[in-house]
Amino acid sequence: MEFAYSSKVEALRRQLRDFMDAHIVPRIGQWHQEVQAGQYPVSFMDDLKALARAEGLWNLFLPSLHDDEPGTRLSNLEYAPLAEIMGRVSWASEVFNCNAPDTGNMELLHMFASPEQRERWLVPLLNGEIRSAFAMTEPDVPSSDAANIQTLIRRDGDDYVINGRKWFITNASHPNCKVLIVMGKTDPDGEAHRQQSMILVPFDTPGVQLLRNIPVLNHLSPEGHSELLLKDVRVPASNLLGREGDGFMMAQARLGPGRIHHCMRSIGMAELALELMLERCQERKTFGRYLSQYSNISDWIAESRIEIEQARLLVLKAAWMIDAVGAKAARKEIAMIKAIVPRMHARVVDRAMQVFGAMGLTPDTPLADLYVFGRSLRFADGPDEVHLRSIARMELKDSAERLGSAAAYLTPPHY
Repeated sequence: MEFAYSSKVEALRRQLRDFMDAHIVPRIGQWHQEVQAGQYPVSFMDDLKALARAEGLWNLFLPSLHDDEPGTRLSNLEYAPLAEIMGRVSWASEVFNCNAPDTGNMELLHMFASPEQRERWLVPLLNGEIRSAFAMTEPDVPSSDAANIQTLIRRDGDDYVINGRKWFITNASHPNCKVLIVMGKTDPDGEAHRQQSMILVPFDTPGVQLLRNIPVLNHLSPEGHSELLLKDVRVPASNLLGREGDGFMMAQARLGPGRIHHCMRSIGMAELALELMLERCQERKTFGRYLSQYSNISDWIAESRIEIEQARLLVLKAAWMIDAVGAKAARKEIAMIKAIVPRMHARVVDRAMQVFGAMGLTPDTPLADLYVFGRSLRFADGPDEVHLRSIARMELKDSAERLGSAAAYLTPPHY
């Protein structure tokens, strides 16, 4: 495994950092002002997207783009450090058309869409002209296991009729969200992992009701983590993505690279929190000493650096494995980063907030927003406990063939 950045990636990192410094960081205040005033999308987003595309910083996450599709063909390993840079500002990924959940939805469409579906939905997504949402999670069941989903997708002649309730559907409140990829059951009595299917639902289809944009830790995201009601929603049978019963398989395909994108951005946020902590502790004095001179603050700095580096290396390993052997073979590494990165993120941000004191709780720093993202990431794509359980099951399975071999290292008692 070689994780050193290539000259190509280093050049892109410099270009991306320069773009962030010149065009995104100076607009952070304006973004907050416009969103708080109810203006969303913000006034400058289209201009920044056009500039990013003109500079070749566009669709950086898709390694298998076709010749007629816009973007930079990067492997997951190459994309990782770029996603980390974007993660420093919550809305920056949209500028480069690398924002969730559109990235995962574009991956799904790229792999499974029919020619007609590609033309109608994938092309405008690749061009950054529309936004999309992935409607899987439901309020009444633990949706980290797709077998629990209750939404029904029933065939009726040349149509499918959809009934169900979804929530925490990221992007569903975005004014430019034009299509939902809905996960539901076409065969509730079938084999557990063949019951589910995915279907494309234009957002303006009759019966699609946006009930509310749910605040997360009392933080309201403008694009939304929304609750939807799907009541007798009728769409043509040609809107089915893939085949009936392929939903679980497609969800697993989507959650490979998509899961590590969150972790890459999370590391960027943790790095920003550490940088802010370092600056604050060297300029702030209490009881006649700089904060950096207190041993507990020094320990927090060292622990934060160690934890970020550990998490980054594991993320890079997972990215390398997805590139080399596929997401299925890398499922243990993907589960590990999903468990470790959000916890690391929250710890580092919490330390930075403590160093800033009361200011760290206010909008005067990005720390509160960073903390909300890190804490909520412990549920995104499944809670920690699900990933830990998966890791343990894989470890137990791997140990079966050598079970008992460790006993040779035991020293029996001598009487």
